[in-house]
Amino acid sequence: MPSDHIRTAFFISDGTAITAETLGHSLLTQFPDAKFRQIRIPFVDTLDKAIDCAQQIREAGLKDGARPIVFSTMVNQDTVAGLRRADALFIDLFEQFIGPLEVELDMRSNHAVGRFHGIAESSDYKARIEAINYAMAHDDGISSDGELADADVILVGVSRSGKTPTSLYLAMQFGVKAANYPLIPEDFERNKLPGEIHRYRRKLFGLTISPERLSQIRQERRANSRYAALDNCIYEIDAAQKLMRRENIPWLDSTTKSIEEIAATIMQAVRLNKPAY
Repeated sequence: MPSDHIRTAFFISDGTAITAETLGHSLLTQFPDAKFRQIRIPFVDTLDKAIDCAQQIREAGLKDGARPIVFSTMVNQDTVAGLRRADALFIDLFEQFIGPLEVELDMRSNHAVGRFHGIAESSDYKARIEAINYAMAHDDGISSDGELADADVILVGVSRSGKTPTSLYLAMQFGVKAANYPLIPEDFERNKLPGEIHRYRRKLFGLTISPERLSQIRQERRANSRYAALDNCIYEIDAAQKLMRRENIPWLDSTTKSIEEIAATIMQAVRLNKPAY
């Protein structure tokens, strides 16, 4: 098949389909020369819905001229059978893992649908929501000294280096309370960290980025401004890195890193031992 041919990949589940999409996407990235149209279909929890999905899969195959690839995490065998009426490469992620686990644990799984339905009542879920609220309330330097004492980590870096999305990802995925502070020219002129965050140096983690990428991102926000000019980006990044080195703040270049990689590095660097949700 030509390398420029697009094939459809489906991520289907009786729940949110996030697991199917996450695992399926990880597998597809191992084939960088292939091109995929990716479709997530959650809450396929009845036979009728599964049959509708099968029709959608068939139509995608006819349009692409190639069998779609289906990643699924469905446990009800009736809906699985309905889905498999389509001609596709089916990768049943639960089937791959549940069987070996049943053998190893010497017990049958309950094959229950929607095991996450009660998660909103769990303490872990409530902690994650609290962390998300904290990240939003302490974004871009909006923090008082007393509130920073509650932070698990405080991200620093120049504007648009990835602090906000990383803070929210840490909160959503790990329940980590992350505040973030921008490093601005006034901080470089004073040659010191902003606000009172120097008191929480052990919680600090820095993000940096290449000047070219930073200029590109800032151009999208404020085109043709001094803020986005390449020479200004070079100055800010150089000054920020010097400040972080002097203050002995661990930092990471986010230019070529995914947000998952950035978050995992931060978790390890500041020794946050929290489970992913």
